[in-house]
Amino acid sequence: MYKTCLPMLAVAALAGGAAIDARAQSSIEVYGLVGAYAGKMQRSGDAAAVQQVNGGGLTTSFLGFRGKEDLGGDLKAIYALESFFRPDTGEQGRSAADPLFSRNAWVGLEGSWGGLTLGRQTNPAYAAMTQLSPFGSSVVFSPLVLQTFVATYGSNVLGDTVWNNVVQYTTPTVKGFRGTAQYGLGEVAGRAGVANLGLHGVYTSGAFVAALSAQRLRVNVLTPLAVEQNAVLGGASYDFGALKLYANGSRTSIDRGRSTRTADIGVSVPVSAAGTLMAEVARSRIEAPGVAEAHRTTSSFGYGYRLSKRTDVYAIYSRDKRSGAASAGSEALGLRHVF
Repeated sequence: MYKTCLPMLAVAALAGGAAIDARAQSSIEVYGLVGAYAGKMQRSGDAAAVQQVNGGGLTTSFLGFRGKEDLGGDLKAIYALESFFRPDTGEQGRSAADPLFSRNAWVGLEGSWGGLTLGRQTNPAYAAMTQLSPFGSSVVFSPLVLQTFVATYGSNVLGDTVWNNVVQYTTPTVKGFRGTAQYGLGEVAGRAGVANLGLHGVYTSGAFVAALSAQRLRVNVLTPLAVEQNAVLGGASYDFGALKLYANGSRTSIDRGRSTRTADIGVSVPVSAAGTLMAEVARSRIEAPGVAEAHRTTSSFGYGYRLSKRTDVYAIYSRDKRSGAASAGSEALGLRHVF
């Protein structure tokens, strides 16, 4: 009972504090997204498909609180507290392993010079995928995200989509460019060098978006790695109006260990004022010492229809094939609402 009620009490206390702070001239916002899908899901190599109703889908469901306070002299205090949750079961987190504020939990300062934040923060490489894939940053349907971050699809990039113990600096946007540097401490006594490092940049110019990310991973969530992994991701999208094209490439390597190369291409086509067709395919080559080269190809095809500014529905079919296993398909219908 205590463990079940604690998250609810924490959120209630936070909401109460938000109301008090609002009267004290702080700018505070409560926001989030609720999404769920129903379908038959099966990856390559699975013995059988699973029929399920699951939370998330195109976007993982979350509840967030963010705010800022004007400190004067071009300086603001800022914060964000965001919690993933599963609407299919009502549980917090993406899984039982997630903390209460699993999506983001940071505080910092910002001004015309940029922003400096401390705490648990989303990996900018993952955040950029919202603009680099027709299926956004979906950990269920985007082939790019699936092969990059999801363990059951190979997890080419180790670590979570969120890093712990991060010091992050974000530049102001200058002529369309915005850069981010992250340093995530491993907090291992006597080993200050056990830390993650990420350098990321996004450039936007009208219909064109490009992103480049490089990271060195030495800590997987809370566990120091025996050998670091280096990863580079680059991608771009261009909106022609009649269609939008996406292209990405990534490479990861572990010294004397596993290495991967991934190529990804996608397209989205508006077919009406509210409807959009989407297609994407990603293919990875995986190499490891003493093991035969392996490949994985994942593709998704979908249709999304916007019911309103905040609510949309979608239908998606995915196909997955990895070396040494039969191909398998998944199909789902979903709904999400932003608030």
